[in-house]
Amino acid sequence: RVNIGIPCIKPSSIPFITDDPAVKYPFDFESQEIEVVPLSMGNPHAVVIVDNVTDAPVTEWARILQTNARFPEGVNVGFMQVVDRQFVRLRVVERGVGETLACGTGACAGVVAGHLLGKLDDRVKVSLPGGKVRVMWKGERSIVEMTGPATWVYDGELST
Repeated sequence: RVNIGIPCIKPSSIPFITDDPAVKYPFDFESQEIEVVPLSMGNPHAVVIVDNVTDAPVTEWARILQTNARFPEGVNVGFMQVVDRQFVRLRVVERGVGETLACGTGACAGVVAGHLLGKLDDRVKVSLPGGKVRVMWKGERSIVEMTGPATWVYDGELST
């Protein structure tokens, strides 16, 4: 179990540029409008709710959002499919990395965004390509807790 901290939706702290603070913001992508929830879990995230994570244009939309001037430091982009109030599927494209198999802060950002939008309960199972975690967030000013397996993935040495 990991205490991820208290999420921040204050635009200047994410950082996200806007004149009108809100929970979600519209973005136009080639005549299609999508809604994005920007927030910080100690690093900037943008969460997009999609009908199906398998069919979502993840690479294309992530590239557009990550280079958008409204995210001056770039952004991790999460694409979340809400299956029900306690289960979501998520794909995350991390800034400077690309799509990853798992992202702990991305899983937490997705649950916070879904909770803020009234789509998720306090405890949610998040399924990422690399595995599943459980995320708990009781709302404003409370910490986000993530529970899941820890697996050793690499041994290495750094020579100086």
